[in-house]
Amino acid sequence: MKGFKGPLIIIGVIVIGAVIMLASSYNGFVSAEENVDKSYAQIENQLQRRLDLIPNLVNTVKGYAAHEKEVIESVSNARARLAGATSPEEEANANAELTNALSRLLVVVENYPNLKADKQFTQLMDELAGTENRLAVSRKDYNEEVAQYNKKVKRFPGALVAGITGFDAKEYFEADPRAIETPNVDFGGSGQ
Repeated sequence: MKGFKGPLIIIGVIVIGAVIMLASSYNGFVSAEENVDKSYAQIENQLQRRLDLIPNLVNTVKGYAAHEKEVIESVSNARARLAGATSPEEEANANAELTNALSRLLVVVENYPNLKADKQFTQLMDELAGTENRLAVSRKDYNEEVAQYNKKVKRFPGALVAGITGFDAKEYFEADPRAIETPNVDFGGSGQ
């Protein structure tokens, strides 16, 4: 019995060490995943702020540019799609669509100097610009958290622990490839 005691102690120490390493690694994954979720919540927070500003902006523009119905409707429709998005991918695509629609709306605004001088419109545009900046920072922060998390999931020995405990790589918040395209606005039907 005396001869078995040494190897049993060694095996026990190895098992305890492995359990401690697994627990520590698991807790690291939990923390990293929470950081990703927290960063994504900030994106959603800024998107909601943006969604809340848009109806006021659209209504202000409607008063000056009633015959620009198509552009105003495209903003409203894109806003509705973003509000109804259920996944990060849908949200990213709807966000890109809304950004394009807002770009077209801003091109329309250029034809209405009185609108550009309107105090409410100017204030809404300032708030929207601030929101866009915060949204850009939130997306950057989210993608940095995703990068850190994905490195933990993919690197050894984290990959083993992630596989055992069910932690999968996260998707980045990526811009829609169409976001680099210049919006095409046709003023042919505007009567100008």
